[in-house]
Amino acid sequence: MFKALAHPRRRAMLDAMKDSPCTTGVLCDRFTDLDRCTVMQHLKVLEEAGLVIARREGRERWNHLNALPIKAIHDRWISQYAAHAVSVLERLRDDLDGPAPDGA
Repeated sequence: MFKALAHPRRRAMLDAMKDSPCTTGVLCDRFTDLDRCTVMQHLKVLEEAGLVIARREGRERWNHLNALPIKAIHDRWISQYAAHAVSVLERLRDDLDGPAPDGA
């Protein structure tokens, strides 16, 4: 999954699917500097990583963002480090503000 997320173009594709699923054609129209084959290769990497779920409807392929693997990463690592960072920043703020004057 980290390999799939490492490429900025794949992250941009996931961003494009964040609010609603996109057909492969819509993604090709959005990423005009890529040919259809390259878009499909990026989608394949995302699908193999479990970040995209593809559904066929007639001739169209709808690509849906699967955010659960990203949430699992957040829950496992990022949230723990974020909580620590917030506590460090709170201590820094308290140290910079100094003790409150009497009667305040």
